[in-house]
Amino acid sequence: MFARSVRQLRFAAPAACAAGAAQTWRSDQRPQMFSMPKTMQQPAVAKCEEASNFLADLPQNGMVMAEYVWLGASGTTGGFDIRSKTMTLDKKPTSPSELRIWNYDGSSTGQAPGSDSEVLLKPVAIYKDPFRRGDNVLVLCEAIHPVTKAPIPTNTRSAAKAIFDKKLQLKPWFGIEQEYTLIKKDGIRPLGFPEVGSPAPQGPYYCGAGFDSAIGRPIADMHYKACLYAGVKIAGINAEVMPGQWEYQIGPCEGIQSGDDMWISRYLMIRVCESLGVNVTFDPKPMSGDWNGAGCHTNYSTEPMRAPGGYTEIIKAIEKLGAKHEEHIKVYGEGNERRLTGAHETAPITKFSYGVANRGCSVRIPRDAEANKCGYFEDRRPASNMDPYVVTSKIFHTTCL
Repeated sequence: MFARSVRQLRFAAPAACAAGAAQTWRSDQRPQMFSMPKTMQQPAVAKCEEASNFLADLPQNGMVMAEYVWLGASGTTGGFDIRSKTMTLDKKPTSPSELRIWNYDGSSTGQAPGSDSEVLLKPVAIYKDPFRRGDNVLVLCEAIHPVTKAPIPTNTRSAAKAIFDKKLQLKPWFGIEQEYTLIKKDGIRPLGFPEVGSPAPQGPYYCGAGFDSAIGRPIADMHYKACLYAGVKIAGINAEVMPGQWEYQIGPCEGIQSGDDMWISRYLMIRVCESLGVNVTFDPKPMSGDWNGAGCHTNYSTEPMRAPGGYTEIIKAIEKLGAKHEEHIKVYGEGNERRLTGAHETAPITKFSYGVANRGCSVRIPRDAEANKCGYFEDRRPASNMDPYVVTSKIFHTTCL
């Protein structure tokens, strides 16, 4: 009887964990996933740990699992299209050049016709796999044409890298603040929102603590640890202004690494939510009304901006961005007009502005940068669903090329 209950525990754990994370039931109302005496029942976190560790200690006989990750073009979850599949290797790779080019069915991802469906996967970056651990790896890939080996139209990384490579000596740094919203299993309402009506108004949730304020913290923490383990340059996390809304920061990263780490961090978030039975959305305005939207504020500097007296370079760069405001808005994310309204810590989408410590501007200059006469600035316009390859290279191109 006990052995049977343990087996049930292993398979019921993800659903039980999701119930705990969603925080929509009182403890005495949560459905019983299996029959076990109360004295033997484990908390949701322990159940998740049990499920994630099931079979994890089995030896792989010297073989390595490499999860190839790439961007599709039709949509999977969260508003993105991030795909992956696994290859067995006979040793742990130390460089993308050691990995073979693979292929996939592009007709199933909206990237090729059925009559000529093959698309190639070119490895460009390697990360440790926090789910399988050991020597297993995640392999970020570019999608390229099988004959010409040129990047296919949805491959935005290749063009971004070419832009950065034109002036590597400027050493552009990016720090991107990724906001996201955790959604209930029904895929409709954020965690913390009741089935009928609305939660308490915004105020207690931002950087809050407590069952009724920090809604979804176990998910945010698990993602944080997954990024650290993988080697993603994650700087921190915090609860955001709306219930169920969180943020993590990637950077500072130089050039193309910013986009690489951002996309892998998003993949890890989707995988963590998958494991816990919770949905996530990167939509820039997931709830209409008096609720904050979700952005991807992009902090930026070049070596001349960071050097003594670099404040002049900061102002020059910002004014160049202002001159191409509409051009940038077009590539700063879909649905951004629902977010950039002039309310909820945003500037109107139709007007460019900048100021010191002003979160109602398009671009914010930190107080420290003004005081030290060098540093960085924050472009607050990018939406939470922006393509980091496109946005970072666009900022660099406008300000430096």
